[in-house]
Amino acid sequence: MKITDLKTFVYMVQPGRQWFFVEVHTDEGVTGLGACDDPRASPMLATGIETLKPLVLGRDPSHINEIWQLIYRNYSSLSGRGYVSHLISAIDIALWDIRGKVLGQPVYQLLGGPVRENVPLYTHIQDQSHSGVTIDDAVAMARDTKALGFEAIKTDPFKSQRPMGGRFGGAYLLERLSPGAIAEAVDWVAAVRDELGASYELMVDAHARFDVASAIDAARALEPYNLTWFEEPVPADGYEALKQVRDATSIPICVGERLFTRWDFLAIFEQRLADYIMPDVVWTGGISELSRIGAMAEPYYVRFAPHGPFGPVNIMASAHVAITAPTLYRLECVHTHFPLFEKLITPMIDVRDGVLWLDEDRPGLGIELDHEKAEEYRVDPFALAARTDRWRPEA
Repeated sequence: MKITDLKTFVYMVQPGRQWFFVEVHTDEGVTGLGACDDPRASPMLATGIETLKPLVLGRDPSHINEIWQLIYRNYSSLSGRGYVSHLISAIDIALWDIRGKVLGQPVYQLLGGPVRENVPLYTHIQDQSHSGVTIDDAVAMARDTKALGFEAIKTDPFKSQRPMGGRFGGAYLLERLSPGAIAEAVDWVAAVRDELGASYELMVDAHARFDVASAIDAARALEPYNLTWFEEPVPADGYEALKQVRDATSIPICVGERLFTRWDFLAIFEQRLADYIMPDVVWTGGISELSRIGAMAEPYYVRFAPHGPFGPVNIMASAHVAITAPTLYRLECVHTHFPLFEKLITPMIDVRDGVLWLDEDRPGLGIELDHEKAEEYRVDPFALAARTDRWRPEA
């Protein structure tokens, strides 16, 4: 079997909700599905997939590790992280999908088989940074989400300290939290905690945007609310800053969304900088790399909680790794996105009472793009770059 083509598909189901899919085609008619979502970079990713064709076409799709290393090492001048690992992710996921279909097995069986019956999930309620969302709205969303059977919720209670427009647009700039902003965040978390109850699992996300002093002040103020974790309190490239925050709070720390390959996570483990890690399967290097990072976490007894809630391939690829991972905490999702997935894939992901079930009778990832159904949502990634509605979802 040989790889014959790489095809890309970008779909925007509603403003601000777009997904970048890649199909790997073979000369025996078996096709694999992957993704490397990033709404800010669809034109770059589309160009990148084209540049991979001379490296990948004609190769045996079962040589997954070889193709991973080939792409990573050929782009070593770009460090292999970020842009390059996004591209690797799409190809790697699709190759595992092909391998499962050829062997008639779901991917998780090829990874050694399950260690649990299903994949527990956590989900989101809207963040305070969303315009017009009130504490009462957050409480109502928390109540409704709990009623659906989810046992863990995450939210960002911090109102943005920077304007979204202006010279830097939507760039992530280092923010300082004022005492008033911290007090507002405490009110938000306290109200949600009161609604959910003392034993419900609640996480806070800082989106890697605060200075050390702000992060420490916020963490200390939130300590009475029994949080499962405080996520990305400082920018992801500041390991020393992260250590300062970790040493200053009793709240467990979670990082990894903005880290990429196993080399980025090595210092996190060796320096004991986090209690939870959350690598993203479509950013870190696919199923192969997500599985390796999960295995690295095990001897350090760090909990594994993959990021990647925004697309159906993200969730399904992560779930195949998660069901095999001994140190899994939960897999992230945004349950309000599920109706959007139904417009693009077949069959729909099986989520019931806050857990995801993988079908042992469906080989590979277990889902396919429904091209006929999805065609009305397809967009040109290069034309998309000029659109203003690609950034923010409708409420």
